Amino acid sequence: MISIPLFIAFWTAGVFFKEGTCAVQISRPLRLSKIVGFSWENCGKADDPAVMKSLTLSPDPINIPGDLTASASGTTSLALVSPLSVNVTLEKEVAGYWVKVPCVDELGSCHYQDICDILNQLIPPGQDCPEPLHTYGLPCHCPFKAGDYSLPQTVFSLPKTELPFWLTNGQYRVQGVLGNLGKELGCLKVSLSLHSG
Repeated sequence: MISIPLFIAFWTAGVFFKEGTCAVQISRPLRLSKIVGFSWENCGKADDPAVMKSLTLSPDPINIPGDLTASASGTTSLALVSPLSVNVTLEKEVAGYWVKVPCVDELGSCHYQDICDILNQLIPPGQDCPEPLHTYGLPCHCPFKAGDYSLPQTVFSLPKTELPFWLTNGQYRVQGVLGNLGKELGCLKVSLSLHSG
């Protein structure tokens, strides 16, 4: 089964793969061509129940479009039930300073009230979980039982991806804090560099 720490990892990484729209037109759309220097760390308290144990992505750089090989494992010491909030903070390095990117069209530094509801919208209850979750018997709906979760090494095909006009080349870091009714359950920080072509 997959744990919420894994969800946070793919959620924060997925910030860069979500297609955005904006009212500002640019002469040529920016296409994400590669991700360089992906790294991660747990950023929560020592007693947080949800913890990422491992996360590997290869190759480096990750070419887009192209194949990405990923594996991950995590654990939670208690059941994770609705409402499960995720507070995402996206920052970009500008002239040696980290600048917070605001939430625009649900992309950027956004607060998501209940990812259980979002999961139900993306994958209607009763429908099989998408691959590779289905193959490995990993759940994709709340509640997530207490226990250890892992995704074996799996290859994903990454499609061409357009970037919003404000998501330009540079170094980014994303932090996702998982919570329930005001209590922090886990925290994951991801760093990477984006290159468009």
